[in-house]
Amino acid sequence: MNDAAHQRGTDWLAGAGLRPTRQRVSLAALLVGDGKDRHVTAESLHIASQAAGETVSLATVYNTLKAFCDAGLIQEVTVDGSRSYFDTRTDDHPHFYWEDEGRLTDAPAEQLEVKRLPEAPEGTEIAKIDVVIRLRKR
Repeated sequence: MNDAAHQRGTDWLAGAGLRPTRQRVSLAALLVGDGKDRHVTAESLHIASQAAGETVSLATVYNTLKAFCDAGLIQEVTVDGSRSYFDTRTDDHPHFYWEDEGRLTDAPAEQLEVKRLPEAPEGTEIAKIDVVIRLRKR
């Protein structure tokens, strides 16, 4: 990984007030080092870190992704009860889940229109709406 990717990762962490440990910086550089948005699983990020020559355990990847979520750097998108993706784009936007490939991508937000939501039960409020549109080949 190049110095620019590491610097971008370090700056990304600093912007959220997270301590730039070696492991956090290496994972941050993989996530945002090239400036592109990503949708990763903990497993895919672990594989990418190993390919980059980093020695980071899968447990550390999970813990780091949780810390990044807690700091507001990424958001978790759950596509079913057992599979979570982590998105570096944190604004509200819909997703396509490509079932045949197990892949998550951004869907065009300008084409989504939500006209009405059900009222939240008494004593609660709607915190967020996740839209995951599942796709499969015909």
